[in-house]
Amino acid sequence: MSMPLKWEFPGGKVDAGEGLEECLCRELAEELSVHVRIGKSLLPTTYRYPSFTITLYPFICSIESGEPTLHEHAALNWLSPRALHTLDWAEADIQIVDAYRKELSKVAT
Repeated sequence: MSMPLKWEFPGGKVDAGEGLEECLCRELAEELSVHVRIGKSLLPTTYRYPSFTITLYPFICSIESGEPTLHEHAALNWLSPRALHTLDWAEADIQIVDAYRKELSKVAT
């Protein structure tokens, strides 16, 4: 998905025969040079843009090794969950920001 000047979570298309978690690990290694531990999955979300529809399968992850290095993106921003809403997100990703913040608020209480 290409949304110039909008913030998006990293990830990409699932290859044939590839699982969702395997895809995310591969994409994060390719896009950011990090290896992650996949944690809890959040509910998938589907968003209909005027010219296409996308379904996102979000996971809460932690970096196990590597330093985030940009290979395919113009910028990287690492924010606290409280500050995530301050970015100009692609519409499909807004639902994930909300779900992530809601999930973290459950853990904090």
